[in-house]
Amino acid sequence: MSKVLFLSVPSHGHVNPTIGLVSELVKNGDEVIYFATGTFREKIEATGALYKQYLVDLDLFRPEKEGEEDPMCTMMREATNIIEDIFSQTKGIQFDYIIHSTPFPFTEVFKQVLKIPTISSLGIFLGINNFLESADMFPTPPEYALMREAIKAKYNVILPDKFVATMINLGGLNLVYSSRYFVPEDQLSDNTYRFVGPPVFDRKEKSDFPFKLLKDRKVIYISLGTVFSNFKPALYQVFFDAFAGKDVTVVMAAYNVDLSHFKIPDNFIVRHYIPQLAILQHTDVAITHAGMNSISDLLYNDVPFVAIPLGADQPDLAERTAALGATISLDHETLTPAILQDAVEKVLRDPSYTANMKKISDSFRAAGGYPRAVAYIKEFIN
Repeated sequence: MSKVLFLSVPSHGHVNPTIGLVSELVKNGDEVIYFATGTFREKIEATGALYKQYLVDLDLFRPEKEGEEDPMCTMMREATNIIEDIFSQTKGIQFDYIIHSTPFPFTEVFKQVLKIPTISSLGIFLGINNFLESADMFPTPPEYALMREAIKAKYNVILPDKFVATMINLGGLNLVYSSRYFVPEDQLSDNTYRFVGPPVFDRKEKSDFPFKLLKDRKVIYISLGTVFSNFKPALYQVFFDAFAGKDVTVVMAAYNVDLSHFKIPDNFIVRHYIPQLAILQHTDVAITHAGMNSISDLLYNDVPFVAIPLGADQPDLAERTAALGATISLDHETLTPAILQDAVEKVLRDPSYTANMKKISDSFRAAGGYPRAVAYIKEFIN
């Protein structure tokens, strides 16, 4: 039995892919101590892992709220306190290896101090090559120099000159939640990357969603995710205008979005949170921001969809899926209700989209899932 230190970036895009992995590790006898924030406590504890809470919220990608310090600045200012708190909460435990979110900023500290193998969980994978090559273009905030000096003085660990380099931490083993078929051949090509298929796992999410309202109805599911839900509120009006009064039921997630100034059509069911895997069992077609978790769920479950990428790795994911003939990717800057309607009808009616989705879905299943990921981990640490 191995003892595992799991250092996450506690955002949905980085935690959700790991829940099934941790469950599989625990099932195989490993003891996992998982650091995150309270939002994910219930999910983590349901896997059998031991939940631990960071000193501060390390969701570095959450939208900055008015009057609140930028999460990156908080992390840099509190760096040594955060690191010391993790060491304090795990004092006396002899870990065998570390699994970490790729952008966990203190990976190098724990790697060098504990002197144990590290495994990177790639919540984002497309575009990493380009990101690393263009690192010099990203500014390094002045707070980073202070953090870097403090860490060097306390732990004798020298972090990279550029702050952005601390956001891409690859391990001796790198788990990619996709398939070799889906990822372009010129990306993630060395043998440290292992493709294990998408993060599809029964998350046992509790929900009071009125599924009975979907019986015998054509269902359109719309979600712009959690991080980008407020990226462009005008998109919600496009959705309303496109499908209001149509003979469909539209289920729409609007995470932390204030829709009070919109008139929501009668055929829309809008919720702050939607149990995505459950709703896909009732969905005829979807509209997505093309985040990794969402696009993987849709492809794995063979649900036709239209992509409206908004940022981060979404343009890359949408472009790749479209290149494989499995979706239509639309530009949010020029999107109109008519354009959206046409795209939805096309992916529904043209059988080539379904056929090409199945090729990707088959490659996902062949990748082996979480049992294969655990096998790769055991092979690596042994």
